[in-house]
Amino acid sequence: MERKIVTVFGSSLPKPGEKEYETAYELGKLLAKNNFNVCSGGFQGIMDAVSKGATEAGGKAIGITVDLFGAVPSKFLTTEIKCNTLFERIDKLITSGDAFIVLPGGTGTLVELSLVWEMMNKKIIDTKPIICFGYMWKNIVREMEVRTKLEGRTTGLVKCATSIEDCIKFLS
Repeated sequence: MERKIVTVFGSSLPKPGEKEYETAYELGKLLAKNNFNVCSGGFQGIMDAVSKGATEAGGKAIGITVDLFGAVPSKFLTTEIKCNTLFERIDKLITSGDAFIVLPGGTGTLVELSLVWEMMNKKIIDTKPIICFGYMWKNIVREMEVRTKLEGRTTGLVKCATSIEDCIKFLS
């Protein structure tokens, strides 16, 4: 059976030994052990950590990169797909995923979550699991769900998890 791909979004800033990095590393391992490959933006931080965890546990790590930031791709990638623009990169990250896990991050991560959520709500792409991990997303998702309901649009597309094990449960 071919492994499905989980696209993971998150910050490029966490370093090995820091909590966010180590959580992403454990998530990558858990995803691979549950027969998933990972896809990420392919650089450092959470992208590096999830790729490292997945490859060490026997999975594949796809990196969708763009030469905008002068960033160094993760050495744990099994495949690198180079894009010409940031928008092409985000589109490829979304179209490559069979599911999405959103880890802590900044405005770039928020853009990725918003776009995948909107594309599903507008039926531009099929509905797939979107899981936001960690407390920072709970308030954002709750407020957006209120607005989404008010507008008569589809609610419940995004799940919130407080453990990486819950992320895996939501994928089942």
